[in-house]
Amino acid sequence: MKSDREKESGAIVSQREETVLQRLRRQGISRRGFLKFCTATASMMALPPTMAPAIAAALGSATRPSVIWLSFQECTGCTESLTRSHLPTVESLIFDAISLDYHHTLQAASGEAAERAREEAMARYAGEYLLLVDGSIPYGDEGIYSTIAGVSNLEMLRQGVEGAAAVIAIGTCSSFGGLPMASPNPTGAMSVNDLMQRGAIQRRPLINIPGCPPIPAVITGVIAHYLTFGTIPQLDALHRPLSFYGDTIHDRCYRRTYYDQGKFADTFDDEGARLGWCLYKLGCRGPTTYNSCATLKWNGGTSFPIQSGHGCIGCSEPGFWDAGSFYEALSMPTAAATTATRAGVGVGVAAGALSAWQNLHQRNGARTGHQEVKLDDLERG
Repeated sequence: MKSDREKESGAIVSQREETVLQRLRRQGISRRGFLKFCTATASMMALPPTMAPAIAAALGSATRPSVIWLSFQECTGCTESLTRSHLPTVESLIFDAISLDYHHTLQAASGEAAERAREEAMARYAGEYLLLVDGSIPYGDEGIYSTIAGVSNLEMLRQGVEGAAAVIAIGTCSSFGGLPMASPNPTGAMSVNDLMQRGAIQRRPLINIPGCPPIPAVITGVIAHYLTFGTIPQLDALHRPLSFYGDTIHDRCYRRTYYDQGKFADTFDDEGARLGWCLYKLGCRGPTTYNSCATLKWNGGTSFPIQSGHGCIGCSEPGFWDAGSFYEALSMPTAAATTATRAGVGVGVAAGALSAWQNLHQRNGARTGHQEVKLDDLERG
C-alpha cells in the first residue's frame, strides 16, 4: 500500500504532466475562452494577432514546467508586482500554466518543508525547470552576508543554476545589481550575469527583466513566451527581451509631442506641469531608459510614473542608483549650468526633436501594415 505522501506526490506529478489545455478544460474553460487567453498572450508578447493560433497549438500540447523562484538581496517588490499581473493573472499563471514549486512568499510550506520542496523539484526536474532569481547576490566574503537555512545565497544560486533549463533574473537587483550594489556596495553584491561572467556559477540561457520593480505583465509575458515556444525570446545586448525593452520610454511617451514642440515643465507645480508638458528638464530619464512603462503601464494599464506627474528615474537601466540626481536634466551637469551650457542644452533638445520626428515617421509607416484579427477569425482557423 502506498503512503499518503506517496499518493499525494503521484497526484502532483500526474497533474503536472497534463497539458495546459487539458487542465483548462478540466476546470471548465471553453475553447472560446482559451482562444481569448491566447490572443491576449500574443498581444502581451508584442506578437501580431495572427500568432494566436500558433500559441493555442503550442499551449495545447505543452505541459506545465517546474518553476523555482529564489529570493536573495531584495525587497519583495518584484513578487508584489507579480501578484498584480492582469495578463495573465498570477492565479492563472501559477495554477494553470506553470508549477511554482518554490517561492518564499507565495508558498504555504516553511522551514525544512520549504527547503525540501526546492531540493525535490531540482532533483526531479533536473535540466527542465525554470529558475527565477529575485535580488542581487552578495559575493564578498563568500556570500556570508545573506543566507537561507544556513546556505549562502551564492551557494543556493549555484545549486539552482546547475540543473536549470534557463534562468530569468527578475528585477534590476538580479539583472544589474540594483540598490544593493550601489556605492559603496558593502556586501559585494552582483547580478546573475556578473557571476556567470566570472565563472562563479554555470552559464545558462539568461533573460534579464529589469525594473524596480518590473512591470508584472512583462514577468508573466516572458514566462508565457517560454511556455509557448520552449525557448527564450529575442534579447538585446543586456539580455532583455526586445519585445518589452526594444524602445525607450521616451519613444512611446504620450508627452513626446510636447518634447517635439519644445514645451517643458520647469517645476512640478508650474503651468507646464499642469498642462502635462514634457518632464525632460525636471530630470526625466525616459530618453535613455528602455522599458514598456508607457505602453503596458501599471495596475491593469491604469497609469505609469510619467502619467502621474513624475519623471522616469531609469530604474530598468544598469547603475541607475549611482547615476546622479533624479531631478537634473540628462544633458545638464550636476554643478550650476553656465549660459553657454544652457545654450548647448537647447541645441541638443532641438536636434533630438528632429531625430525623434524621423524615427516616429518610420515607425508609423511600419505599424500601418498590421492586420486586425477578430476572435471569430481565430475560431474558423
